[in-house]
Amino acid sequence: MTYTIHKHHSHYGWDNNFEPVQSIKPGETVSFETIDASGAQLNSKSTIEDVVNLDFGKVNPVTGPVFIEGAEPGDALKVSIKELKPSGWGWTANIPGFGLLADEFKDPYLKIWELDKPKTGRFLDGINVPLKAFPGTIGVAPAEAGHHSVVPPRHCGGNMDIRDLGAGVNLYLPVQVSGALFSVGDTHAAQGDGEVCGTAIESPMEITLGFDLIKGANLHSPQFETPGPVTRHLDEKGYYVTTGIGPDLFKASQDAVRSMIDHLGKTYKLSPEDAYLLCSVACDLRISEIVDMPNWLVSFYLPLSLFA
Repeated sequence: MTYTIHKHHSHYGWDNNFEPVQSIKPGETVSFETIDASGAQLNSKSTIEDVVNLDFGKVNPVTGPVFIEGAEPGDALKVSIKELKPSGWGWTANIPGFGLLADEFKDPYLKIWELDKPKTGRFLDGINVPLKAFPGTIGVAPAEAGHHSVVPPRHCGGNMDIRDLGAGVNLYLPVQVSGALFSVGDTHAAQGDGEVCGTAIESPMEITLGFDLIKGANLHSPQFETPGPVTRHLDEKGYYVTTGIGPDLFKASQDAVRSMIDHLGKTYKLSPEDAYLLCSVACDLRISEIVDMPNWLVSFYLPLSLFA
C-alpha cells in the first residue's frame, strides 16, 4: 500500500514526543510532499530582501513523522529512495553568517533557478548545472528527550546533505525510539559534496520512499548503498581541481574553495558571489590524504562539463 503525507504535516527540529501523522507496516511505501529549506519563505519571485528577512525559526521543515510498526531501538530502518518529482524551480543563496567562508561573504546573495529541463539547470549563459535530486534532511527521531535543532546531522540521520542519496539508493538509519518516527525534507535539485556556501539548489519536491526493517542491526550511524556510479552525470569532460593543505581539515577546505573561487573569476569571469554559489551546487570537496602528519590534504573538484 502507498500512503501520501502532505506538506502541511511538517515540523521543525527533532523530538521523539512528536505525534506521528501516519503509521505503516514494513514493506509499505509513502510519498512525501516536502517544503523547500526556507520553509516557503522564498519563492520563484523572491529577491535579496527576502533573504535578509528570513525567519530562521522556520527553516528546514521536514514532513512527518511516520511510525513504522515493529521498529525498536537497535534495529535499522531501511529506506529505499524510489522517486523524486521536481517542482520546476529552486533557489541558492548566500545567507550572512552561514557557509564555509562566512567571514568573507558577509552580504546576502540570491540565485533563482528555473528547472523546467529535467537534467540541467541554467546558472548563467554558457554554464549549466546537471541536476541530481535528493533529500538533504532525512532521518528518525533521536533517543534523547526534548527538542533538538534540525541544523546539524546526527547519528540517527537528519541534515546530512549527502548528494548521493538519490533515486535507487538504499539508506539504513539506526532506530533509536519505538516506531522510528521518520521524517524527510530539505530536498535539493543539485549539490556539490560539501555544500560550501550553505545552500544547494533548494527546491520543494515530492519524494517516494519504501520502508523495511533489519532487526538487531545495531548500526552506529547511517549507512547507504548506491545502485551504480555516483558521478557519471559530471564526469564526461574531466575536472579542474584545487587543493588545501594543512593540519586543520576545515581550514584546508576553506583554502581549496578560495583557490577555486579565484580560478573561476580568472578563467570564466565570474563574480566572487557567483563563483561561491556555483562551488556549492556543483563542486566536490574530497579528503585526499589524512595520514601523513602533520598536514592533511583536501581537494576541490570542478566539473568541466558545466561549461559550454
